[in-house]
Amino acid sequence: MKRLIFLTNDDSYLSKGFRALVELAREFGDVVAIAPDRVQSGMSQAITINQPLFIRQVEKSEGVEIYAFSGTPVDCAKIAFDHIFRERKVDLVISGINHGSNAAVNVMYSGTMGAAIEGSFYGIPSIGLSLDDHDPNANFEGAVEAGRKIIGDILASLDKLPRPLCLNVNVPRCEASEIKGIRLCRQTRGFWREEFYQRQDPYGREYYWLTGAFQNAEPDAKDTDEWALAHNYVSVVPVQVDMTDYRMLKSLDGVIK
Repeated sequence: MKRLIFLTNDDSYLSKGFRALVELAREFGDVVAIAPDRVQSGMSQAITINQPLFIRQVEKSEGVEIYAFSGTPVDCAKIAFDHIFRERKVDLVISGINHGSNAAVNVMYSGTMGAAIEGSFYGIPSIGLSLDDHDPNANFEGAVEAGRKIIGDILASLDKLPRPLCLNVNVPRCEASEIKGIRLCRQTRGFWREEFYQRQDPYGREYYWLTGAFQNAEPDAKDTDEWALAHNYVSVVPVQVDMTDYRMLKSLDGVIK
């Protein structure tokens, strides 16, 4: 029996990265994809609760079904597993290929990673795959090659790997031939320092445009995802949802009574 692979993303079903992922995933089995009908970047784990959701099939060919959905990336995963796949076994979830890195603290904001994490809640091995290039016409050759290797490795080891399993995979912005390899990493410590540009619209109303830059707190740490990307390695970070600060639990013992 052919494997069943579920795909989604946060850049919409029309993005170049998503199309590249569809072609890659069909090498490993049948593909059902449910992706937002518009860009939903930065949505993290957001869900839609105050308005109806609409789904429509936009493509059906041998081994591939693609749906556009009016919800967030996590909504896409939820309708897949709580409605469409209730009677079907899914072997793997892949979210991406994202336009832009989701390394370091970006994993907290990413809709692509939000959907991958959601997939892992259902006990299904999940991969978030991103390319460190925001260009809508980015070259995804390196991301496809790295994804092919990692997907193959995970599928070959499904019976050995514990659950939940969620991987945050980021591919450097370089030619495929310049990628040095794949590194298991930890998440880089750092944060975004935002700037809000204040402007006025034609009616004199003030509005703000958000921008900013990532502040890397450990640029020389060779075991981190940001270091890997900066040195042309693919970074693979296993992600967990338990946000308990166990170090602080010990420090607070006796302080909070």
